[in-house]
Amino acid sequence: MTVMQSSSARTDVCADAPRAHPRPEGQDRYTISEVVAFTGLTAHTLRWYERIGLMPHVDRSHTGQRRFTNRDLDWLAFVGKLRLTGMPVADMVRYAELLREGEHTFEERQELLEATRRDVRTRIAELQDTLAVLDHKIDFYASARRAPERPCA
Repeated sequence: MTVMQSSSARTDVCADAPRAHPRPEGQDRYTISEVVAFTGLTAHTLRWYERIGLMPHVDRSHTGQRRFTNRDLDWLAFVGKLRLTGMPVADMVRYAELLREGEHTFEERQELLEATRRDVRTRIAELQDTLAVLDHKIDFYASARRAPERPCA
């Protein structure tokens, strides 16, 4: 796939997040329906990713059917993580463009990921505060149920 043209860009995708692939390297030609089954994404989403440049180039069979590789599966797993961060699609597409451009974009890619990490950490802190409020309320109701009944005054 073209997303990872240089060898250093190739290691950028998901080198630190190994994932079992259904087929070994070299025998990794998946149809869109197989990728749908493996990733949980819809065929529509996969085609849309390709159309907007998030999934830049997918090889085609002699009949024109898309043929995905293990590298494509790794990329889709990474995109899934970016989606979970709440990163806007435009930023994901920008990241993919930078990746295709090569090593000279390392700094800009890093800045994009660092900004996303800051956003994620802020959301985590907000969720932890929310969890503390929920825990307090749950404890309140649990204690109230254990307390002896009080007569109505």
